[in-house]
Amino acid sequence: MKLLLTDSGVKNASILAALVELLGKPIAEATALCIPTAGYGGPYGGPGGPWRFVSGRAPSPMTGLGWKSVGLLELTALPSIDKELWVSWVRETDVLLVNGGDALYLSHWMRESGLADLLPSLHDKVYVGLSAGSMVLTPRIGEAFVGWKSPTGDDRTLGVVDFSIFPHLDHPDCPENTMAEAERWAATEITGPAYAIDDQTAIKVVDGEVEIVSEGHWRPFNQPS
Repeated sequence: MKLLLTDSGVKNASILAALVELLGKPIAEATALCIPTAGYGGPYGGPGGPWRFVSGRAPSPMTGLGWKSVGLLELTALPSIDKELWVSWVRETDVLLVNGGDALYLSHWMRESGLADLLPSLHDKVYVGLSAGSMVLTPRIGEAFVGWKSPTGDDRTLGVVDFSIFPHLDHPDCPENTMAEAERWAATEITGPAYAIDDQTAIKVVDGEVEIVSEGHWRPFNQPS
């Protein structure tokens, strides 16, 4: 897959341009499936966030960018649906838009639904994550971001990429997400490659090549020499 891992969605012209480049065509000609599942997990989960995401009324309306069509893929429903049917929905779309919320809850349902197993075969698809929707593809999130308790009892996520993400850097709604806290998190909880990113930043990954797309602030940690 071609990945665009955002902090807060498509917040600026640079991130929008990166998305169009990954799609290889205008947004108005592309189809999307949105995945709201993460918004139900964790101590701050609830029905309002998923509704705003799906309806395009979130502060960064990823579903409201002008897609040719938008469908809803709720992961908790997939185990009760014929697999060939929902897999066809995924294979026929151009992009997956994955909501924020709780990364461990999302990781659990990506595995339980079977979507995690399908992801490696989706070579021509674009995946756009928002916050937890981005973090879920990393190897670990660190104890600082554990809300919902995974059955495995740890902070492991899907490991599609080889770096971790510290989101919402210096955001006024997340006063604890300072650069000093990001440094501590990277040094003591992650120890592997990681990035701290703010809401004007995204991480683009194509064929394993990482590119930072930013009109804001970000910082790498523990990068290989």
